[in-house]
Amino acid sequence: MFFRLPFVRFFSRIFNRATITVALVLLQAGWLLWAFFSLTTGRVWVNAGLQLLSLFIVLYLVRKDEDSAYKIIWIVLIGLFPLLGGAMYLVFGNKMPSKKLRLQMQKVDAAHKAELAQQPLEHAEERFAGLRQYVSKYGHFPAWEHTAAQYFDCGEAMYPQLLADLEQAEKFIFLEFFIVKSGRMWAGVEEILKRKAAQGVDVRLIYDDFGSLLGLPKDFVVRMERHRIRCIPFNPVVPFVSVVMNHRDHRKIVVVDGRVGYTGGVNLADEYINAEERFGRWKDAAIRLEGAAVWNFTVMFLNCWNAFRPSETDYTPFAPAGPLPASDGVVQPYGDSPLDDEPVAETVYFNILAQAQRYVYIDTPYFSVGEEMLGALKAAAKRGVDVRLLLPGIPDKKLVFRLTRSYYLPLLRAGVRIYEYTPGFLHAKCYVSDDRVAVVGSINMDYRSLFLHFECGALLMDNSQVLALRDDVRATLPLCREVHLSDCRTNLPGTVLDSALRLLSPLM
Repeated sequence: MFFRLPFVRFFSRIFNRATITVALVLLQAGWLLWAFFSLTTGRVWVNAGLQLLSLFIVLYLVRKDEDSAYKIIWIVLIGLFPLLGGAMYLVFGNKMPSKKLRLQMQKVDAAHKAELAQQPLEHAEERFAGLRQYVSKYGHFPAWEHTAAQYFDCGEAMYPQLLADLEQAEKFIFLEFFIVKSGRMWAGVEEILKRKAAQGVDVRLIYDDFGSLLGLPKDFVVRMERHRIRCIPFNPVVPFVSVVMNHRDHRKIVVVDGRVGYTGGVNLADEYINAEERFGRWKDAAIRLEGAAVWNFTVMFLNCWNAFRPSETDYTPFAPAGPLPASDGVVQPYGDSPLDDEPVAETVYFNILAQAQRYVYIDTPYFSVGEEMLGALKAAAKRGVDVRLLLPGIPDKKLVFRLTRSYYLPLLRAGVRIYEYTPGFLHAKCYVSDDRVAVVGSINMDYRSLFLHFECGALLMDNSQVLALRDDVRATLPLCREVHLSDCRTNLPGTVLDSALRLLSPLM
């Protein structure tokens, strides 16, 4: 037994769900390539047809209203593989989720659009009227007054307040996270959820199956359901070659009784509260909302829930009850998804950069953007705006970190100031500008967050917590190393590698 236990542990780590899935996908990919080359070898008319298909795909991409970086990589791939490239695009090039997933979610979203109609605001300033209108009209999430906010500059500051709010739940608790991982943080949350569910509180959890693949036991859903905690693993990972696996639920949402809501970068795993050290000190951000604006997160969660596990069509019982807090500016929680062609998250960032007059501070763990966003950052800096970009000093993904650094030179030349957080990994996703407007959410500045994932954030306008975000950035700057032009020198192989990474960035 003494010798058997380590042996069993070793093989259980190797032959887990993740490794088996990867192995089966690779086998399928290999078989598909073999079948393709078997079909095309020596068949002139088949090859001619595939080449013609590739040409039509390139012409289609040139005219398509789509992010330029995504179009370029496909045009290059088709140029390199004229027989295979066009067919690959037909199979893998569509950024939309599967038809089944799309129809399920769009049907529920459409049924509850009226519940997210913009109501008249009493004291909102005109400067941000256009931004509010855009998010309300194209994102379908209204702006709200009568909402109090509390900003947290790290996960360990948020965690005790989160537990306290969960303890106060009387009607329902909704949680939606990209990562749920067994450990100290989840244990504290789980204990309260079990107790509340036993008391009759409606407890529901949506977690991304890919994000939580290695962090939860195989029978997690069964365990939770046994304690009356209803669960949905979002877009379950299956061992098949499929682009559907690209579309992940990256949101972080907590709603308690429709009265209190949370979002930010913090997942339910120990590194987010620095109970486990990964890549040095983990720097994150979160926002707590109380009042009318929580309704947006409630509807966002219920729409996702009812798309996969229909439970109710009337959301009225989940609306906030009782007196609302005094107004503190305007708060507009919003979501973004690949269900449509509207890049809400990116457009919000564009608007903040375009309207900035004095400064824009940006926290992001990953930076991989298209030419349009790169141009917006450079344009803001060139017209005298103090644009500062805060990034991790210790990366969690080395190739992605190298890709991020490939953008430094053009940004620095334009006047953007770049800082790397030296104590560890910076995971916060925040914008703050001119002491007037800020965003806290789950949205990274990379292609996946901006175009492929389900995301969310809270837009704050003339809210007191905008200053808290500003102060957090300024307090973090002394802990960072500022990057200068002299740091961006590289040799020819490094330049070639950077260029290749930039080209492949939409696929990473």
